[in-house]
Amino acid sequence: MVRGYLTEEIREKLISILKNSDSGMSGVEISKKINVNRITMTKYLKVFAAEGLLRQKNIGNVTLWFLEPGQESFIFPDDYFKITAKYLELLVKGNEDEVYSLIRNCLNSGASINKLILEVIYPSIDHVHNLYDSGKIGSAEQNLLRTTISKSLNIFNQIPVVSDAKKNVVVIAADPESVLISESASASYHSDGWNVSHLGDMSSAINVLFDLDFQKLVGKIWKQKPGILLVAVFSQTSEGLTFFADSINPNKAKSNKLIKLALCGKISKKTKINSDLLSDNIGDILQWSDTISDNIK
Repeated sequence: MVRGYLTEEIREKLISILKNSDSGMSGVEISKKINVNRITMTKYLKVFAAEGLLRQKNIGNVTLWFLEPGQESFIFPDDYFKITAKYLELLVKGNEDEVYSLIRNCLNSGASINKLILEVIYPSIDHVHNLYDSGKIGSAEQNLLRTTISKSLNIFNQIPVVSDAKKNVVVIAADPESVLISESASASYHSDGWNVSHLGDMSSAINVLFDLDFQKLVGKIWKQKPGILLVAVFSQTSEGLTFFADSINPNKAKSNKLIKLALCGKISKKTKINSDLLSDNIGDILQWSDTISDNIK
């Protein structure tokens, strides 16, 4: 805190004074307008530049500071609904840089990572799928939009967090259509301090040897068996969920209840699968994961 200002308040004031400044402002000018010590203000400016909020330009002996394009300040939780609509708008228009800038602006404004994932980015996956099914976009554009969504999620994975050695999770997509959903879950797990092993699309691994392959993987990533190992499988078909459940359950049975299995996808009522949780709602999977992590001894 500097003279009663929080970092978020300084950020908001910076955006306000630099938003319409085409010629930029020096650190001295900024410190006077915000009423913060010049040396302290310089430290904040460098931090904000590293976050992507500002850029600097040296003219002679003077350093001018500019607001990066598309920077805004939001108020949460009030603005989640507005952000959801804006993210979709920028995504569909193909404004890739503005999409990433929006996510960073939200993070800089104090948004919850999990809410950004579940309320802003995750709904866009279905939206893009529906656009393709309705013939409004082709396969090339669908892939482009899906890549942009994936890169949006990767922004969260790049944020350093302190992970808990007792919280371990393996995330599997049983088919290509489930990859973005699994990436959404992985980003959320990462932000909550889980040690995440994201395997991506494992449809090519559907064979009689997968149970042995999985056993070897567990031996490498969970050597000392601290805490628990959660396996989260995402699939668009009951066949995919059934295969991976059948392959993982033998390892689960040997773990003395230290391996938990969560399955996410739609399945017919007649199909019976052995798992700790089965839901077609990613929010249920993540909430359940929080519950079992709270009970780790």
